[in-house]
Amino acid sequence: MGLRLALKKLWLIRNILIVVLVPLMLSPIPIVVGSVNSSALSIGGMIVAISIETWNLHKRIALRTLLIFGTERKRLLFGLMFTTCFLSMWISNTATTTMMLPIADAILEQLKSTDEDLNDPDREGEELDKLTVLEKTERSVGTDEKSSALMKESISRRNFTKDKSYTRLCKAVSLAIAYAANTGGTASLNGTGTNVVFKGQSDMLFYAAGLPPTVTYTKWMMFGLPLAMVNLVVIWGWLIIFQLHRCNPQSCFRRKVSKNDTKVRNIIEQQLKALGPISFAQVLIGFCFVLLVLLWITRDLQQAGGWQLLFKPKYITDATPAIFITILLFILPSNVSSFTKKGYRQDFGEWTPILNWRTVQNKLNWGIVLVMGGGFAMADVSRVSGLSAEISRQLSVLSTMKPWVMSLVLSFLVSLLTEITSNVATASILMPIMAQMAISMGAHPLYLMFPATLASSFAFMLPTATAPNVLVFATGHLKIIDMVSTGFLINVICVLTLTLAVHTWGELIFHFNEVPSAFLINANTTVNATVLNGGQ
Repeated sequence: MGLRLALKKLWLIRNILIVVLVPLMLSPIPIVVGSVNSSALSIGGMIVAISIETWNLHKRIALRTLLIFGTERKRLLFGLMFTTCFLSMWISNTATTTMMLPIADAILEQLKSTDEDLNDPDREGEELDKLTVLEKTERSVGTDEKSSALMKESISRRNFTKDKSYTRLCKAVSLAIAYAANTGGTASLNGTGTNVVFKGQSDMLFYAAGLPPTVTYTKWMMFGLPLAMVNLVVIWGWLIIFQLHRCNPQSCFRRKVSKNDTKVRNIIEQQLKALGPISFAQVLIGFCFVLLVLLWITRDLQQAGGWQLLFKPKYITDATPAIFITILLFILPSNVSSFTKKGYRQDFGEWTPILNWRTVQNKLNWGIVLVMGGGFAMADVSRVSGLSAEISRQLSVLSTMKPWVMSLVLSFLVSLLTEITSNVATASILMPIMAQMAISMGAHPLYLMFPATLASSFAFMLPTATAPNVLVFATGHLKIIDMVSTGFLINVICVLTLTLAVHTWGELIFHFNEVPSAFLINANTTVNATVLNGGQ
């Protein structure tokens, strides 16, 4: 009886989206066309992210993480960066930044009102007492006017320094959130649109050459996560030195808790308390999220196998778990009463799923979907028309360089180009060009495609470079010169760490030195275009 009623409830929540998603999950279509696979992966990942945002699970995670890291300024800065970086691995950089900025603003306001070094009432009283004593001394002793002026100037300068210190902190926090969001997008395959574009382009390239794709979610994370963590620590250290003007790392580990730290911790706890107890829907979403990540990671474990071996070869891709979890979110109820006997007795009663189509329709970033589709079409046109081959020939002057130097130079040029152009559009145009150049020089096609993709996310200098940059610039704490002066060195350092990573653990993961025989063709022939255009 209970099963019959449950089936009735499932029929009541039938959704046109599920009708579309189920065949996409069960059919081998995603592995036939690389762009379809990448689009399905991106859409599935975005819908899972929407469920996290809709039920405020991301804010709960953020506040808990900040409490773990502590409220001392340097630790607080790293806590904000780590939280932003972690969330931007799974949800869009824009959504992460939008969520983190109000939390950061509340903390900054608390620091402004309670900081013992900024607006402490006792300190202000001390300054007034000093001025009063100074005036009395002038009248009774006849202090030299020049000395008196110097003393007053010293006191005024101290007050100005307090305000300047707070301003630097605001700048550091704003930059930290933007930079961490951009960095976090490089850690996972669905972290940002450029990664998905790369996945689609590389899959199409390998399928056209009659080879299976080499880029999987597990491999990407094995490479991208350590790189993102290294860059995060480097950026954190640079912000401390350049913006906060503090070089002593020992203060991060001090046990003494100041009055100011306690105030900041209280406001974080208040925001966490305002969210209320964790809900049944949040528990289910958290479970689905962890399950999705585990399915991604364990799908292909190389020599250790993986659960994809339970199915036909090449039948399962990274898009399959994403679509499966998406379907679950449209079916699972948002309240525990739906699982109780009382809930089953209420025939045709209310069954509210975690997600519904109206929510997805309103919150899904359709612009990203359209841009990715346009990018795939643009890249395909570039290959068919011979534009990629022509640009590759024009850039053949770089072939005289050592491979690692070429990779470094191209990565740096891409990081500068993406400061003034769309990241996704840049990746869409450059991927076939990078592949053509690599094949022409007898290298693995991913050798240039991979670093160029990641470098397109290293846009730290201009407000218009990425959406997180725009959002933090709109807070009013930053000037363009602040972003340029801070971001230029970060651009350089991140490109250097990327080049180092590609030639160390990147080689161990992707085997760039082992060029597939299908790509080992003479640079002076036109077979390159034939391989890239295969299957057209």
